[in-house]
Amino acid sequence: MQKEDKSTTQLKSGLHQIVDRLENEHLLSTIYSFLKQREESKGGELWNSLSKDQKAQVLNAFDESEDDNNLVDDSDVWKSI
Repeated sequence: MQKEDKSTTQLKSGLHQIVDRLENEHLLSTIYSFLKQREESKGGELWNSLSKDQKAQVLNAFDESEDDNNLVDDSDVWKSI
């Protein structure tokens, strides 16, 4: 087993603390499903399942995210959930 560095341990601890404070069952279920899927998937499996058009859309969205004017404030995102 590989030894975790301090930042990984801190990230896990922070994640646990956030999850422990959540009361929204739908949000918890969504987070759980996301993490479970990531744990079970093989590297690149999701990317490889995308069509050429979907890959282009993802890459375009990434490029657009480099411009701060295109970003949405995280508090607005959480309000919409």
